[in-house]
Amino acid sequence: MDWKPDRESKIPIYKQLAIYIENGIADGSFPSDKPLLSERSMAKELGINRSTVIAAYNDLESNGLINRNRGSGTTVSKDIWGIAKKRIPSWNRYIEAGSFLPNLPVTQRIHKEMAEHKLINLASGELSQDLFPMNSFRKITSNRSFLGTLGYDHPQGNAIFRETLTNHVRQFRAIETNPANILITSGAQQALHLVVQCLLKPGDAVAIENPSYHFNLPIFKSTGIKTYYLKSDKDGMIPDDITELYKKHRIRMIFLNPIFQNPTGTLMSLERRKKILELSSEYGIPVVEDDPYSLTSFSKKKIQTLKSLDIHGNVLYISSLTKIVASGLRIGWIVGPKAVIERLSDAKQQVDFGHASYSQWVANDFLDSADFKVHMMNLVKELESRRDQMVASLNAFLEDQIEFYIPHGGIHLWCRIKREFNEIQLLEESIKNGVIYVPGTTLGTEKGYVRFTFARENQEIINQGIKRFAEALTIVST
Repeated sequence: MDWKPDRESKIPIYKQLAIYIENGIADGSFPSDKPLLSERSMAKELGINRSTVIAAYNDLESNGLINRNRGSGTTVSKDIWGIAKKRIPSWNRYIEAGSFLPNLPVTQRIHKEMAEHKLINLASGELSQDLFPMNSFRKITSNRSFLGTLGYDHPQGNAIFRETLTNHVRQFRAIETNPANILITSGAQQALHLVVQCLLKPGDAVAIENPSYHFNLPIFKSTGIKTYYLKSDKDGMIPDDITELYKKHRIRMIFLNPIFQNPTGTLMSLERRKKILELSSEYGIPVVEDDPYSLTSFSKKKIQTLKSLDIHGNVLYISSLTKIVASGLRIGWIVGPKAVIERLSDAKQQVDFGHASYSQWVANDFLDSADFKVHMMNLVKELESRRDQMVASLNAFLEDQIEFYIPHGGIHLWCRIKREFNEIQLLEESIKNGVIYVPGTTLGTEKGYVRFTFARENQEIINQGIKRFAEALTIVST
């Protein structure tokens, strides 16, 4: 074989190999009457890992291009041409040609491992099952009659639920708004996609925090948006950089997660929050505030969101029930100017004809009940205990090998590892040792960091997970 992997390409090597073999099947280089090389032989000839060949063969098999039979080896499918001499589509080519980019390979790997293997999960931002308010939901669905419609609801979301959300954000987040300024979305993720796709165009420049969850979103590249980074420290994003970025790149929008930020867990100082709003007004740059965690403050004090401080209407506020109630509800919302909300609502209708009425009913009754306050008190108490356990475990098993800020809310802890290490090797060794987390370079430009999340596992499992991570770090560092 004269094929060699392009190790500089953004296309994974297994996918490069699968495309090469598929093209060879199409032009007759790999006929159906001759078996393909075995996984081991193929790997040796090409100088790649056997697991890479296995992944390529899995891809080809799923598209019906090859058959893998124990004893007879791997062969090209004889049914490709069929009786009528018709071929199946070249799905790999379609996949590569799509404008909506996939997640980073490392991110895909983490999601796959979490879904398919039982690992100590310090990667997922989802609450553990025991933190969901299951009894409250059972009470709602069993004792109350569903009074909503099973047809399409209002494009912006159910009117009663938007009224409840208006009261909710006023009481718990000090945000003054009204139902006409709210759009119900399928979680915060859909809200972000709608904002990017409807309010920006290819070539526009935006600013995001470095590190941040937004760093990992392929939506920016998919839509041709240029991203520029804002540095952060223990007090959150540094606003002074906004002026330079605006003058140099004419940034059109700023994306922030100022309260218990993902991944750093930091709380942006009130002074900096006010400074951002001043700069937003000075340059006319809208700010998109992503706020999953402001109700999880371990100090029990209410924290002022950017939106609650916004007197000019410069902030689009995004939040959800995903991180604090139940991810499966898929309830998120955007608060913003009426004209913007109507534009985003129109786009959402094109995608899904509006949000599901049943989940809105459950969310409405829960937020409108005394159970919500009780749930939040219990949740914050448990998250703080898990945070304390993670801090204790990191200090016990890694001591002076790491440094980190202790978060005062949220679910994430951001660690810098003081010794040099290979990020991929450490992740692989950790997975082999039964624990998974998020490598830092999937969330920012700086090397040497990892993100641990303490929402998914209890204290005992967190302790065991950090211990296993420390063992993996020892192996790859020696």
